[in-house]
Order: sequence, then C-alpha cells, then structure tokens
Amino acid sequence: MRTSCPWLKRVTKLGLILMVGVSMSACSTTSWKEEVLLHDGSKIIVERSQIREGRHEIGQGPPIKEQSNTFTPPGSNKPITWKSEFSADIGHANFYLLALDILNGTPYIVTNPAGCLAYNKWGRPNPPYIFFKYVNQQWKQIPLAEFPVEIKQLNVVLDTYGHGDVEREVKSGFISADSVKKLNSDFKQEEFKTILREPVKRVGPEGCAKMVPYGKGGWLGLDWFSDQPSYEACLKFCESKGVSPQNCPCNFLFKGK
Repeated sequence: MRTSCPWLKRVTKLGLILMVGVSMSACSTTSWKEEVLLHDGSKIIVERSQIREGRHEIGQGPPIKEQSNTFTPPGSNKPITWKSEFSADIGHANFYLLALDILNGTPYIVTNPAGCLAYNKWGRPNPPYIFFKYVNQQWKQIPLAEFPVEIKQLNVVLDTYGHGDVEREVKSGFISADSVKKLNSDFKQEEFKTILREPVKRVGPEGCAKMVPYGKGGWLGLDWFSDQPSYEACLKFCESKGVSPQNCPCNFLFKGK
C-alpha cells in the first residue's frame, strides 16, 4: 500500500525551478507484509513500512527517510521491531535492510549503509554490511565475527522503488518468499547475492571517496586535510573545523609527523 504525503516545499517561481533543475523533493509512505524465508526453512511474516522523502535526481526515487520492520519470532507472542530512523548528519535513514533471520530464538539483522555519507559514517565496512543482534530487548551492533555462519542468504526485498514488478507486489500488500527471491534476482553485485564474509575488491557506493565528519552535520574530503602544509597545520585545521580527535585523519595522513 502506498500513500502520498504533502510536499515539504512548494516551488512557485520559474527561476527557482530552473535553478534546482535536476532535483526534486517529494514524500511518500509505503507499507506491506512480506514473507521471509529463514535459514532453517521456516517462514515468518514481516510488516514493513518506509517513508521516502527528500531531494533526489529526476528519474530516481527519494531516499528512505525512515523505515520500520516488525515481526514475531516463532514460538513467541511478542512482536519485535527494527527501525532505521532519520539521521540529520546524512539527511535520511542510515541503513538499507538486507536480511532478517533468527537462530536459537535470537533475531539478527543484516544491513547495508544507505549511500556514501552513511558508508563513511559507519566506517566504510568491507564486506559492506552492518550487523545487529537482538539482546535484552534491544538491538545491538555486532561485528562480522559474531554473526552466525548459519545465516547466509539475503531474504527481504532489497529495493522497493522504481521497479514495476516490485511496485505491483508492494501495492498488493503482500510479497511471498518466492517473489522476494525473484525480485532480488536482478542484483548482480556479489554482496547482494549472498552474505559475504570476506572483503571484496569493489565496495561501497560507486565513486564514494573517504570523507570526514565535521562541525554539525558537515563532511569534508581527505584532500582538505592532506593539502595542509604540515602535521601541526592539519591538527589546527581539524580543531578549526570542529573535527573530533577520533575522526581527525592527520595521524594517518602525516604518519604522526
């Protein structure tokens, strides 16, 4: 099911329309039920919803502002929800959902950082996943080494916007596990075919250079730091821009000299 929500900003002057040119801002809310095949062959129903909102290129969908995924583990009567909410430092949600599975009664989530800024924010992981485990009634990020080897498959619809077959399934309100597999078959990247446990040569969004967060939600490329004349000048630049000590790249770039 898809519903439209009001535009956040109405462009009324032709000059401004021409100025923004290739970008638009829109908002839509989508919700549906999805049958998810678990690693042991059992299935659960996940109630999924997404709010898409924000500037985007013409012909592309707006980014996911926030998403919610609710399910009840087998043998339980208590629903569990995993969310990826709006994050001001990147302008949208942090993650794309790739897989949801349950092992020995414990739920696990596999995600992919949503875009270049999120990829940098979450440490440019390779393989490009962020893992979560449900512990003590809350989701906890875990490293790849703690993620169960039994869980290997991506088992949710990976992209829900701009593809006719996917949109028809979503509009129907229910997507079967067989349809999930079919809808995901167009993805050619290895990291979107199965859950990799070894680094890959090409990783992250195409053309995504390493960036450093600074100030209140800003990002700078490494050249801003490497172009400084010395290690000391680089440190002063970090300080002037409000880059935290743990994010300041001067030690790496100047080898502490």
